[in-house]
Amino acid sequence: MSAIVIDGRKVSKDIKDELIDKVSNLKDKGVLPTLAVVLVGNDAASQVYVKHKKKACEYVGIRSLAYELSEDTSEDELLKLINELNKREDVHGILVQLPLPKHINEDKILLAINPSKDVDGFHPYSVGNLSIGRDGFVSCTPAGIIELIKRYNIDIEGKNCVVIGRSNIVGKPVSMLLTKENGTVTMCHSRTKNIQEVCKRADILVVAIGRANFVTKDFIKDGATVIDVGMNRLDNGKLCGDVSYDECAHVAGAITPVPGGVGPMTIAMLMNNCVKSAEISASSL
Repeated sequence: MSAIVIDGRKVSKDIKDELIDKVSNLKDKGVLPTLAVVLVGNDAASQVYVKHKKKACEYVGIRSLAYELSEDTSEDELLKLINELNKREDVHGILVQLPLPKHINEDKILLAINPSKDVDGFHPYSVGNLSIGRDGFVSCTPAGIIELIKRYNIDIEGKNCVVIGRSNIVGKPVSMLLTKENGTVTMCHSRTKNIQEVCKRADILVVAIGRANFVTKDFIKDGATVIDVGMNRLDNGKLCGDVSYDECAHVAGAITPVPGGVGPMTIAMLMNNCVKSAEISASSL
């Protein structure tokens, strides 16, 4: 039996279509949702991501402000720009594209963003809210993973959930979100003993370690939901995830492909966070 393919492209489009109506309502109230995207340097992958974000803003109706700064921009200059954007009432979201050039301290930059405009969900204030179950901005990839699971009517409550990877960007926040949905969560990492056995008990397995085809069918319980967050490029130029898709699709009950699974959800949830910030702003008018 072949697994249900969890289509991130379709769900992402559904979310963006829903946001078009919300943006229209906000515009009727005189609020134009606005995202400021800051790119420092000429990292090719970052330029592609920024282009996709601009395109998504255009689709949803969000105004996007692009600040493309040279590689030699100083930390002080970048902090000054963030400070200006923090003060602007017409800017609802600030996104600084990572990675930054080596001479700029990423932590210092992320801390400088006003938490009320932290649509990336990386500020310690946002992470703290998540950890104690308060509402706030959740980083976009973990939020997208939960949304995918829910929109395919896969129940999290009471399920054994295993997350491979403990990064601040995916592993830790998705573990907290699964716990918030009443899943029983185990987090695995490079020091986990008998990792295959641990994964084999999972009803929901989230894989985010950045190692091509690491998870094989021997990791998967029959009928499990497998969410592959990996994005790796093989020597032949093909993209693949952290899960060996072809063999795992015959064991899993539902599985995300790479590309076309989790990836499109990240930008959809960024749009969602920006609209949410604009709605909060509109409610205080």
